[in-house]
Amino acid sequence: MKIKNLLLGSLTSIALVTSGQSLADYPNKDIQGIIMWGAGGSTDSVMRSVTPYAEEKLGVDVIMTNRSGGVGAIATKYVYSQKSDGYTLLMGAENPQMHKVLGLSSIDYSDMIPINILARGTPIIVANNDAPYNTFEEFVAYVKAHPGEVRTGMTGNGGLTSIVLAMLESQVKLDLTPVPYNGDGPALTALQSGTIDVMSSVIGAALDHIQAGRMKVISVIDAKENNLLPGIAPITDTYPKLSSYLPWGPFFGIFVKKGTPKEAIDKLVAAFHAAAENESFKQLMAKRGFEIMNESGASAEAFLERYRSVSSWIVYDSGFSKKSPADFNIPRP
Repeated sequence: MKIKNLLLGSLTSIALVTSGQSLADYPNKDIQGIIMWGAGGSTDSVMRSVTPYAEEKLGVDVIMTNRSGGVGAIATKYVYSQKSDGYTLLMGAENPQMHKVLGLSSIDYSDMIPINILARGTPIIVANNDAPYNTFEEFVAYVKAHPGEVRTGMTGNGGLTSIVLAMLESQVKLDLTPVPYNGDGPALTALQSGTIDVMSSVIGAALDHIQAGRMKVISVIDAKENNLLPGIAPITDTYPKLSSYLPWGPFFGIFVKKGTPKEAIDKLVAAFHAAAENESFKQLMAKRGFEIMNESGASAEAFLERYRSVSSWIVYDSGFSKKSPADFNIPRP
């Protein structure tokens, strides 16, 4: 018996030492980065811009893979199904914060640990250059005169396009024909070709196209004019009551599954914090119209909770959620 206990004690000690060394050596292999939207969109652009600077601090590669679909639910579920060891990162946008009320998933960011909320964007309404309207007021008048004729790009319930449309329809009824796309990248391409007529996007994803004259902006979904889009009126000039929702916009962040060891979290937080402070990244984000946040810990969690509250109740009040936010103890803002 004594020999058996001695052997068990030795094995336990070896396991503890090995485990300690493993955590201390983290990361000792490449890390997976799962991007929840497709190539060419705003989430993809932000993640592929910031990650090389984090790799310098981590000393390993982050192998990024796009896993789009289900308004971000496919990527979120995949990461949640992996080990909580810090080797699988969710590189996401705002969408999971509405997944529960939309019935898309039982998982949202409250089931994850925010490594870094990197940046946030400002939504805009963009139109095909040949569209017979140049302002939001002209757009509304045209839609009313041609019900069901205007085609708008949609990235699914819970995506930016659906939230912005819900905000607008809290003030004015818009009879549009939705055309589904798997991310804002493909939708913006369709807008340029004339397959669709109008869509909501974020400045960062559409700015190059706007500056090259491939599409036009008819409104900024904010309470103030944006410096990158001089002369374009904010939506509150037309609908002042929308100021209660604003500022609102997509955000981009890095997450890991709850249960990930603190040592791994600390190293990831430090690496992505340094990456978000890189001057080249900050300049790129400013040029593309994104506001750097670089939040982690309690401040990131508070931001996520407020965002979930505002967005979940918007979709519920608009009538396209499957469940009430109250079912998940999400307070009304």
